Amino acid sequence: MSSIHQIANWLMLEKIAQCACKMLKKNWVLLLLAIQLISLNPTAAQTISTQAPTAKKDNSKDKYGFTSLFKGSFNASKSYASQLNPRAVSFVQDYIKKQGKELEKMKSWGKPYFDLYDIILAQYGIPKEMKYLSVIESHLQSGLVSWAGAVGPWQIMPYEATRFGLSLAPKDERTDYYKSTMVAAKIMKELFTEFQDWLLVVAAYNGGAGRVRQCIRKANSNNFWDLQYYLPEETRNHVKKFIGTHYIMEGQGGFTTMTAQEVKLQKANTPLEENNIPKELIENSCVIEISGRYNSIIVANGLMMNINQFNLWNPGFDKILAEGKKFNLRIPLDKKAVFESTKQQLLATSVRALLEGNRTIK
Repeated sequence: MSSIHQIANWLMLEKIAQCACKMLKKNWVLLLLAIQLISLNPTAAQTISTQAPTAKKDNSKDKYGFTSLFKGSFNASKSYASQLNPRAVSFVQDYIKKQGKELEKMKSWGKPYFDLYDIILAQYGIPKEMKYLSVIESHLQSGLVSWAGAVGPWQIMPYEATRFGLSLAPKDERTDYYKSTMVAAKIMKELFTEFQDWLLVVAAYNGGAGRVRQCIRKANSNNFWDLQYYLPEETRNHVKKFIGTHYIMEGQGGFTTMTAQEVKLQKANTPLEENNIPKELIENSCVIEISGRYNSIIVANGLMMNINQFNLWNPGFDKILAEGKKFNLRIPLDKKAVFESTKQQLLATSVRALLEGNRTIK
């Protein structure tokens, strides 16, 4: 029986070999035909080699109404609001597809928390958009505890809580929205004072200031996009998630989604005459960066400036400060000393008027 099996196996092998020869012969014929075609049309090879798969359609604009997810090199002559660093585009588009629906819902149910954040962050001169750091830290969950021991909506570590006077027991005050936001604002203020870059603030908040300093030295650059790969993957993605969340929540970018270099370029390309201020008046004026809920009428009255002139020099004053952003206040040079000596009083009066709901400030 074994010899019969052997013969059968040989016959089977012979058939397989014959089939293989036929296939090989067929493939060689196809190969020869291809070579002949290429020799007759040399551009065919180039056409074949340069063909690429069709790019995947970007549906983010249709779905979320974005003006654009900026592609190409950064252009400081364009409004920062419609630009996104090209090295962030791919990550942000994926993030929007995964998290967009959930974050759109958060705009509604999270509004009470965001309103609280806006008020507290403004007190410390922190842009209101930095509230989105709490979104990626905890999804606004007060009881969240990380594997590293960070707790609360701002994921504050025990040593930071102790440093800023939060109690850890019997009740952990890191879970308190008001108190934890006060501490988070202080931490962000410290970090911005050191790094002068909001993207690096986000990176340092997540991975530590020491690690960011180390990465700056290694990359020989303080540009996040240059040093990002020296950071842990979690930290660099944290920054990109912050950018993506900002785009979903605001519908656009902002100064907090740009590097310090990009912000500087943007400001350098903003003409001083944009508010139609005569050149001779610009030369006799100064700009002071301020933050807090100043009121335009109270400030103008305090400086004995005509309110129409004040508004001409400082368009959007009340709106921008109400959003928790910093404002470049332009006043006559001879008013600078007066403002510097009375700015705290002017701020206190403005805040008091806001709290009292006085809409007829004189």
